[in-house]
Amino acid sequence: MLNGMKSESGNCKWKLNEWKKEDKIEICNSGFHASKRLIDAMSFVSPEIVAEVEVRGKKDIQDDKQVWSEMRVIKAWKWTKKDSVAMAIYSAELVIKNFEEEYPDDDRPRKAIEAAKLWLEEPTKKNQKAASAAAYAAAAASADSAYSYSAAAYSYSAAAAYASAAAAAAAYSAAYAYASAYAYASAEEKLLNKINKWCIKRLKGCEEICSS
Repeated sequence: MLNGMKSESGNCKWKLNEWKKEDKIEICNSGFHASKRLIDAMSFVSPEIVAEVEVRGKKDIQDDKQVWSEMRVIKAWKWTKKDSVAMAIYSAELVIKNFEEEYPDDDRPRKAIEAAKLWLEEPTKKNQKAASAAAYAAAAASADSAYSYSAAAYSYSAAAAYASAAAAAAAYSAAYAYASAYAYASAEEKLLNKINKWCIKRLKGCEEICSS
């Protein structure tokens, strides 16, 4: 994950197809970090640029992240705030049925999604403020219900219109909600993989950075 072709942590400036190397690796502290799934990478860094990388050398691999001594960027795309908000909306809509079946009279989560969609169509300050207000209301629904993760997903979908970092939180909250509703361990991963596929498909329509 890059920010203007410069790592968000550290001072590494990237050029396409140029290998970078560090002698010491330590998860979260040193070395070059990446995630196998795009959705996992987004949970650590708010993207402005999404990069596909190749890695080699020393490594430490965990479930949602890994660190390597050598890395190069082979492709990169611009990822906008609108992309993040669209992802948050998609995530929330995957689980809203569960919430509305249990709480048919509580429309706060639905309104949060609609507010986020309105900002997506017209990204004005007025619609941004409305999305923020809807997010707070959906968060209250989260506190009031047994489907807290489900409601939180809707809250984050609207909040993403205010701060795109909330997009990954929407995805993970939706996955937690899905797992809670269907009560089997693989449910969370199943939904995250579905969201990740959506992200990859969305990425194909993003502007590709063809040169450094």
